[in-house]
Amino acid sequence: MKNTSYKLLSFLMVLAAFWGCQEDAEMHTEVTPVQSLYSPENNAYMNLGAQSSAIFEWEAAKAADNGVVLYDVVFDEEGGDFSDPLFIIPSDGRGMQRRLTLPFSELNSIAERAGIQPEAVGKLQWSVQSSKGINVQEIMDIRTIEVERPAGFPAPDELYLTGSATEAGEDLGDAILMKKTSANTFEAYTSLKAGSYSFAERNSGEPDTYYIDGEKLRADGETEYTGDQKVYRIRVDFSNGTTEIHEIGDVELWFAPNGEFFTTLPYSSNGTWMVADYPIEFRQESWGRDERYKFRFMVTDAEGNTTEEWYGSTNGDNQRPNESTGPAYWYMVPVTNDRWNNCFKFATEVDNAAADIQIIFNAEVSNYTHSVTVE
Repeated sequence: MKNTSYKLLSFLMVLAAFWGCQEDAEMHTEVTPVQSLYSPENNAYMNLGAQSSAIFEWEAAKAADNGVVLYDVVFDEEGGDFSDPLFIIPSDGRGMQRRLTLPFSELNSIAERAGIQPEAVGKLQWSVQSSKGINVQEIMDIRTIEVERPAGFPAPDELYLTGSATEAGEDLGDAILMKKTSANTFEAYTSLKAGSYSFAERNSGEPDTYYIDGEKLRADGETEYTGDQKVYRIRVDFSNGTTEIHEIGDVELWFAPNGEFFTTLPYSSNGTWMVADYPIEFRQESWGRDERYKFRFMVTDAEGNTTEEWYGSTNGDNQRPNESTGPAYWYMVPVTNDRWNNCFKFATEVDNAAADIQIIFNAEVSNYTHSVTVE
């Protein structure tokens, strides 16, 4: 009988300890929601183009054990219910402070997720969730901020041209890789025909896309092209959200010794121009045979103004190339229209021969370049 009493007493003690631990655990995770938001004021306006930060502050939540409470600031689009928020970020101090310092650059990214276009004004909702352990409290107070986005977008690592108006067509996998000319700029020499086109950050999956609206770069759309098929240079600058489309007319071979253009190089595709079996004859001078040349592009802007753009060698003067000449010799860079300076020289075997001449301005080469070959 005494043994049975001891067993019963032990069981009751274990049960009491279990319930005590459970109540203690519940107390350690019990926390109140954030009842009030302090700043910024409701409907506060922020110009995100400034080099500044937004400060978010709120009332403290209370923990049953007087311990640490963690805070997450939650953002959603205007009219959203926070069931699928745009962005969640811990407060300052790894979530332990009743304050969040958020750079305008990050807030600009959140505004982009909400579909607010560059240079446009839109609204975001924000609130704060308190938590302790796995106990996350519901949102109680919601405020709105009005933001004006600056021009531009974060530049992607790559940019592709795609659509029915392009040489590659509508299959994203065949999209044309544009050449990255700086940290924020891309360009492509290509032809356009009637149809639509856009820019994509990848050539697979569901990439972010952009389109041209006037001279502005916009997100999520297409540009309609209705003109005749022509060759263009398309430039995109993500830093300020601008674009530039110039028509490329005649591309000509300038032969400096004669002071004349030998021939026009017809456009082929994929940013290349070429002429095949063109007869080349050097000019006889008292000191020898002269073989200097470079190229002229005729370029027309959106207002219809046509200008010359000359491309030649990185060197002011050159020797004739041979089998040991490196690829850098053939690189083409913008130069002046001076008759002699920055000219290339044909190889000796080109004299009195039929040459294939090709200009390559695409992303497949490290630098814009050209080639001259004879059989």
